[in-house]
Amino acid sequence: MEYLEIKQTRNTQDAKYLKAKERLAEVKKFYTSLISYIVFIVFLGALNYYTNEWRYMWFLWAAFGWGIGITVQAIKVFGMSPFFGRNWEERKIREFMEEEENQNRWN
Repeated sequence: MEYLEIKQTRNTQDAKYLKAKERLAEVKKFYTSLISYIVFIVFLGALNYYTNEWRYMWFLWAAFGWGIGITVQAIKVFGMSPFFGRNWEERKIREFMEEEENQNRWN
């Protein structure tokens, strides 16, 4: 009996570790994207300044478009979405698993 408890505890710890590792990868990817965004937009801003001295600030279009993508990625990574955050995903997964279990129980 103790062996099963130890094995279940180990499986739970392994699952938590894998979930934490996935989360870390998402956060790392976000920060890499953010750094790339900052470096590239600064480069485009400098290029814009040196080519036409702010007569038309075209680099802002790139900053705006890419900024929307970075914002969406931040919302996804840090769970700030009121509709489809992590809690929603976990609830839906549990709900689908319960439905499957109930369906198999009656078949």
